[in-house]
Amino acid sequence: MRAAVYLILANLFWAGNFVVGQAAMKTMEPLQLTFWRWALAAVPLLVLAGAVEKPDWRAVLGRWPVLLLLSLLGMSGYTLLLYSALQHTSALNASLVTAANPALIMVLAVVLLRDRPRPVSWAGVGLGLAGVLLVLTGGDLQRLLTFSIDSGELLILGAITVWGLYTIIARRLSVPAITSTAVQVAMAAVVLAPIAAATGAGLPSTPAEGWSLAFIALFPSLGSYLLWNLALKRTSAANAGNYLNLIAVFTAIITVLMGQPITLAQVLGGALVISGVLLTSAGQRPQRPGSSKPTSSPSESRLP
Repeated sequence: MRAAVYLILANLFWAGNFVVGQAAMKTMEPLQLTFWRWALAAVPLLVLAGAVEKPDWRAVLGRWPVLLLLSLLGMSGYTLLLYSALQHTSALNASLVTAANPALIMVLAVVLLRDRPRPVSWAGVGLGLAGVLLVLTGGDLQRLLTFSIDSGELLILGAITVWGLYTIIARRLSVPAITSTAVQVAMAAVVLAPIAAATGAGLPSTPAEGWSLAFIALFPSLGSYLLWNLALKRTSAANAGNYLNLIAVFTAIITVLMGQPITLAQVLGGALVISGVLLTSAGQRPQRPGSSKPTSSPSESRLP
């Protein structure tokens, strides 16, 4: 029961990243929000890693080339593409497309790692792809013939592709989960700092921007990781992964509460995506609690 509460709260906070991130993009730039998000989260995450996992920092830093590559992909690349997408598409659309990450990662694993998934997993990929296309086209499939897809949707597709590559590489990294995340976050802040300074990406200039940044740095960046890893001590990674479907559900609920419209294409597309994810997961071998440790990410599927 406690694990379920942790997982529900973690995914609620990640859903908030889509909604609050989109609101912040009305007055902030993607680079500005990305840099300050990781700059503010770096020190608390490093302290948390030291307190909870007590890592051998010398051994961890010995893996710096891989950690830096992961940081560039997952912390910098994915987040920049996500926030850029939220300048052009809705938070709900972004969360629904992102929900297809497990299927994309499975395909990348087949191509790059020669994985051999079960037929039911391929059925899940097909359902997920159909759902994504329904969301991207708004139900007008003729848009596929003219490739009339908005830039926001293309950016979010780029984001989940980058995250897929990140996940494939991260699977081979034997570094404790919170420690790996903390180091990557710190690296992202250091790498982005000179670029942020050169482009004038200063601190938020309005109270609304400040509150948005504070929420994103505290809840999706710090709180969700802590809650996720607490949950993984009480349940399997496979079971926890199924809870990630709640991100799109919570985003839809928040969207309704904010008075924003939801289309039939989004409802049907979201249902197909989530059904596809469940089928893809069903084709994987179940894991026992504690048998798999996440590396640099909350799961091997996505980083909201």
